[in-house]
Amino acid sequence: MPDTEQDLGGLRVWRVGALCRAIGLALDNAFNPITVSGEVSGFVQATSGHCYFSLKDAEGQIRCAMFRRSAGLLNFVPREGEQVQARGRLGVYEPRGDLQLIVESLSQAGEGVLFEQFLRLKAKLEAEGLFAASRKLALPTMPKSVGVVTSLGAAALHDVITAARRRIGHISLVIAPAAVQGAGAAQAMVEALRALAGDAGQGAGVDLILLVRGGGSLEDLWAFNDEALARAIADSPIPVVTGIGHETDFTLADFAAALRAPTPTAALELCAPAWAELDDALWRFASRLCQGGAKLLERRGQALDGLEARIARPSVPLIRHRLLLAQRSQHWRNIANTALRRNQEQLQRIEARLTGAARQVAAKASDQLARLAVHLEAMGPQQVQRRGFVWVSDPLGAPVTTAKNLATGTRLSLHFADGVAEAKVQKVSVNAR
Repeated sequence: MPDTEQDLGGLRVWRVGALCRAIGLALDNAFNPITVSGEVSGFVQATSGHCYFSLKDAEGQIRCAMFRRSAGLLNFVPREGEQVQARGRLGVYEPRGDLQLIVESLSQAGEGVLFEQFLRLKAKLEAEGLFAASRKLALPTMPKSVGVVTSLGAAALHDVITAARRRIGHISLVIAPAAVQGAGAAQAMVEALRALAGDAGQGAGVDLILLVRGGGSLEDLWAFNDEALARAIADSPIPVVTGIGHETDFTLADFAAALRAPTPTAALELCAPAWAELDDALWRFASRLCQGGAKLLERRGQALDGLEARIARPSVPLIRHRLLLAQRSQHWRNIANTALRRNQEQLQRIEARLTGAARQVAAKASDQLARLAVHLEAMGPQQVQRRGFVWVSDPLGAPVTTAKNLATGTRLSLHFADGVAEAKVQKVSVNAR
């Protein structure tokens, strides 16, 4: 069915729905996208998450709708009579033929200009490569000291200190106070960053810097969009982690930092593993180390048992294996000591446990060796002779191990446990095979 038709007088007649669509298209081509400034009136958020309100001034008003996805990005709750700027698309709600503004973003009065400045400066610094991932420093795995740049009266400082006591009490905090809002705040934060890093390497000795502040409006957080501050963060020789405002707040400082955390507390939690997690990991390491050493000594002991059954005179290989076992034991003690020294500053509590475990392993090895020595001594030649065995040698002192090469009249020496007797062969009888 066509949108229009001719009446008897030749005039163009519109269908209602077609007219609404045509007006909507005309508005879209003429105005969209559009930004409207006005006063909030009748703000309501439905259970669906969509928001409905009007924008008005002394000369008129317009209905507005803000769908759930856009409403979820709001960082404030619009109040009756509050001045705001709405960005969106102008159109016609066809079922009622009402003019309405579909709002895609909403900011408090004054934020529109600031937001435009923010976008321009962000684009400039991004084009320079200031936010490139290749510029960002890696965070230290085990920092010894963490610097904190924030206001002494800020709730963010209290949150960071509380989280530090609970989570990483073994890491010291160095506070560099600076204003985080108002005139001069950006320069104060730049100076605090430089004081922690040290322009000539004479800084506070921190391994990581936290730049934190609680939530607020765009105006409240504007100091963190300062160009000089963003450059100071990007050029800092020490990694900077930001925790500014709430999770939905983004500033130029966040883009320049080595890492952005959604909140001040989260920034502290990202800087190092908790002591409890570290303690558990080291306990597991110590356990694996002791188990590995014990298994190695056990395998060496089994190898000695096997050699004992195969050799006739075990004294020489016993000495060799005893030395090898001692070297292995010393090797593992050295590994344990090296690991303990490397982690001594952070792991003093674990050091005593590992040292005790290493001593137990060494003691066990020593006891095992002592038992082997006694056993092997009992199997030695002199002990065998004391049980009634002798060994025979010819006049040249060579051992006689077979009868078939002896001749009648040959003189032999019989070696007993307590002496030697001389003998003479009277008769030789060789067993038939």
